[in-house]
Amino acid sequence: MAITKVVMPKLSEAMETGRVIKWLKKEGDPVSGGEIIAEIETDKADIELESFGSGVLRKIVVPAGERAPVGSLIAVIADAAEDIASLLAAPPSPAPAPTTAPATLPGPPPAPAPPRAPAVAPAPAPPVPMPVTADVAGRVKASPLAKKIAAQSGVDLQLVQGSGPGGRIVRSDVEAALSSAPAARPAQAVAAPAAVPSAPGVEYQDVPLSSIRAAIARRMAQAKGPVPHFYLTAEVAMDRAWELREELNALEGQPKVSVTDMIVKACALALLKHPGVNASFQGETIRVHYRAHIGIAVALEEGLITPVLRDCDRRSLTQIAVEGRDLVERARNRRLRAQELSGATFTVSNLGMFDVDEFSAIINPPEGAILAVGAVVQKPVVEGERLGVGRRMRLTLSCDHRAMDGAMGARFLQDVKRLLEEPLRLLV
Repeated sequence: MAITKVVMPKLSEAMETGRVIKWLKKEGDPVSGGEIIAEIETDKADIELESFGSGVLRKIVVPAGERAPVGSLIAVIADAAEDIASLLAAPPSPAPAPTTAPATLPGPPPAPAPPRAPAVAPAPAPPVPMPVTADVAGRVKASPLAKKIAAQSGVDLQLVQGSGPGGRIVRSDVEAALSSAPAARPAQAVAAPAAVPSAPGVEYQDVPLSSIRAAIARRMAQAKGPVPHFYLTAEVAMDRAWELREELNALEGQPKVSVTDMIVKACALALLKHPGVNASFQGETIRVHYRAHIGIAVALEEGLITPVLRDCDRRSLTQIAVEGRDLVERARNRRLRAQELSGATFTVSNLGMFDVDEFSAIINPPEGAILAVGAVVQKPVVEGERLGVGRRMRLTLSCDHRAMDGAMGARFLQDVKRLLEEPLRLLV
């Protein structure tokens, strides 16, 4: 029987090391090809490590809780009678593993491929409806900010229990509903946010970097320093987009569409028309992408993560709403799949739900641009010779000047604005 070397997989472009959270098998246990044998913590998510060989888990080289470089040996699977002494005695020689490569390297001859074992995770639990907080007229009592966040994130306030005075729904209730909406998983499999206890009289505390925060620190220094940014800002009239979204969300049995969903769709369509913005600087060349893979920035307790929704130009608005929400929820639970951690050609970052009117985002290399989205606000607007009230939103595009110039970015932003101001184009 073949010997299978289990190595630390490379699951993202920025990943240099990984931590073994826990082994799901112990030494001496039989292992089948396709079976999940361990959980690995990367800088972006917790990943289930799948075995590509069959036999017996003969040796665990890296115990649970310890880190190992990408490509280094962390375990050995082989027949019970196989001699693995020379393999274990060999000096460690981490070999770079390709992104999203198989987690294990089977040796010759190839091991048989039995059917994949069932996933260890339990079936998703349906969301539990919660009491409705409504006044005598049947209206939901909620703060304006809670209504705003719920509207932008697709949370149904009818299912949210309010904790404010008189049962009023407040912002924290909506955020709690967002975090509790994903399918429940075993408690030990969900990474808890790092607690930062405070003690009276203590002036400060040095908090160790989480893996996500360490990756952000490393990547942003690599981005802001060598990448020459320039910024373009435009104000978008969101009245028609807002009305269309309310009409779509009023349809019975249809998924809720958020403002972010509409912006992702608009960006995907505009990127196909302006491939120069859907590009990345490669040193001697500029790589132009002809598919719109959009990274969606998600704020976690540990830091920022950008899971990737692929082929957004080919997906309908409702598909983007459903699959984007699933992606965000699994990102919050650190349950992304390896292929969802990299490969974005453009990123959208929306801080509107935090009442941020406008900001400038840092490009996430190797992408060439990122769009920062502010809040949709009602404000006085001049329409013809009349003064009225309209919904407005500010978009700021950060561009890599090595890959594109101002006019290219401006034309792209102009088309995103047009698509949002004529939102029926998002449906055709």
